[in-house]
Amino acid sequence: MSYYGRCIEIVIEQLDKFKPEKDSPELFLEAVSTSLQPGTWVQGREHSPLPSRVSRPAGSRSARPPSPALSPQKQAFVTELLSGCLKYRKLLAIVVDAFYVRDGQLCLWADYSLFQVLCYLATFQLDELGFQLFCSIVRALPAGKTCKFLRFFFSTLNLCSWIKDEWSLIYTPAHVQENWIEPLLRWQPEVQGLLDQLEGGSAHQAALSKVQAKLTEPREFSLTTPRPRAIPVPDPVPTVAKPRPVPRSTYQEPREQQQLQLIKRSNRLKAEELLLLANREELRCAMPRPHGGPPTQDSKQQLRPQSALPRIRKTPKLTFYRPDHVPVKLNAAAILREGALYRRQVEKELQRVDKLVDGHGDISEFLEWQERMQAKDRAEQLAMSECRRLQGKLSHEEAVLARQHVLQENKQKADQKKEQTAELMLQCAERRLREDRAMKELAEQVAEAQKNVKVAQMKLVKSRRQIVQEMTDESRELLQRSMKAAEEEHRRRSELISQLRALETRPSRKGKLVDLTQIPGYGLEGEMSVAELRERLALLKETQKREEEERRDQIIRDKRTKSEELLNTMEQISLCRMAVGRTAALRYVGTEAFKLKTQMQLLGTQVSRTTFCHVTPGN
Repeated sequence: MSYYGRCIEIVIEQLDKFKPEKDSPELFLEAVSTSLQPGTWVQGREHSPLPSRVSRPAGSRSARPPSPALSPQKQAFVTELLSGCLKYRKLLAIVVDAFYVRDGQLCLWADYSLFQVLCYLATFQLDELGFQLFCSIVRALPAGKTCKFLRFFFSTLNLCSWIKDEWSLIYTPAHVQENWIEPLLRWQPEVQGLLDQLEGGSAHQAALSKVQAKLTEPREFSLTTPRPRAIPVPDPVPTVAKPRPVPRSTYQEPREQQQLQLIKRSNRLKAEELLLLANREELRCAMPRPHGGPPTQDSKQQLRPQSALPRIRKTPKLTFYRPDHVPVKLNAAAILREGALYRRQVEKELQRVDKLVDGHGDISEFLEWQERMQAKDRAEQLAMSECRRLQGKLSHEEAVLARQHVLQENKQKADQKKEQTAELMLQCAERRLREDRAMKELAEQVAEAQKNVKVAQMKLVKSRRQIVQEMTDESRELLQRSMKAAEEEHRRRSELISQLRALETRPSRKGKLVDLTQIPGYGLEGEMSVAELRERLALLKETQKREEEERRDQIIRDKRTKSEELLNTMEQISLCRMAVGRTAALRYVGTEAFKLKTQMQLLGTQVSRTTFCHVTPGN
């Protein structure tokens, strides 16, 4: 019985190595069958091309060292069990995945292949093996895991509900019910009794182990009593150094400011004294005379006490003009810029004079034209507003018509949509009928193909062997061709080496005669001798020197012309400045003369009034 347990362990190891994404089931079975042959099992175990992905479960029995070979009966059992698990792996995956989701949440994923083997044995091999052999195989496996999975799998609720529905999606429901569900329900009572026995034995062993276990006796900790804490000594209060007082200079003005204020006051007093002195001695040499005759002695005596009185008058604003002959250093850009400014001013003045000569000063025609254009603009605005109002009415009517048209189109589209949906529903119903027929035909084809799997496997093996033989023949031919090509290449290289060595041994002249006037004769365009090249280079250097001298002379001439232009512009600028200064001086002299005239008139009126007042009392 333990031998069957060893066979199941081999199957579990091989299932762990199988990868559906990369491996083909047929090639995998062929590799496993060859590894199980006598003399190849140990080597296959040690040097397998498919490394094991999962280690053995922790609760399984310790594996004994493998025997050098299995009997033909056990080899057939292993290959049949492995091929069945690979063939029905979709059905087995449905049950095992559901077990991990519902009842096996605490089970390890390393036992996935173990549960697949148990499911396959219970579903497809229980009638062939017999219940006694099935019981011995189950007892050889870990009791807790097998009991938990078999109780979940042989549950009546699970078999008759979701397991049957899921399997019916892959195979026909009648086939599933007759061949798989009914045999499982028939074996259910006996399997439940077996599971009860296994769980009772495991519970009895667990109780014995619990009784024999020793309990720990707690002991008290020997803790030392802590010492009393000492009262900390207070830190001495630090003494702060006495700060320095704020200096008085921070709240006082600095000496420099005080000196500046004194200087300002003294300057102010001097300026006031000078202003009084200037007002007192103003126009002493040109005093106005009264109307009628020369000044008399009495009038002079009468004016003396008045002129002796200090009078403060408001001085007129003086305008100071700098002379034009002050030397100012200007660069070329400033000179040209100022010359262009004066040139533009002269042109504007000439244009203004020309316009005045042509009679552009009358503005009545412009006003008439402006009134006409304003009236025209008002008329256009009225017409545009009326046009906009009419366009708004038209757009409103068009919007109403468009809304009605859209409603009619929506109704038509809705009717068309209903008709299209009805047609689509009919098409969907027909398509479903066709799909059902195709699925039935496909299921029948799959059933027929499953019957001929072994024949197809043999054909596939033969075809692959034939392809391998053809590939080996082609590789052998290619290798022969490459050997021949390598021999020919070696022969050709040896001939070339011998020719090169013969050329090296041939005597040759060491000295060479060079003629500088000879042309090489390579057939290139513009080919020349060394002597001609030297002559051409000498001529080229001479032409370059001549061009440099001409360029240097041209630069000197340009500088001279530029300096002459700058001098001319400077002369024009000085003339313009003199003219502007002269006009400003004339304007200033005129204003000053007008002011003097008005002051003289005022003085004359005052003198006449004073003389009149002095004369009347004597009379």
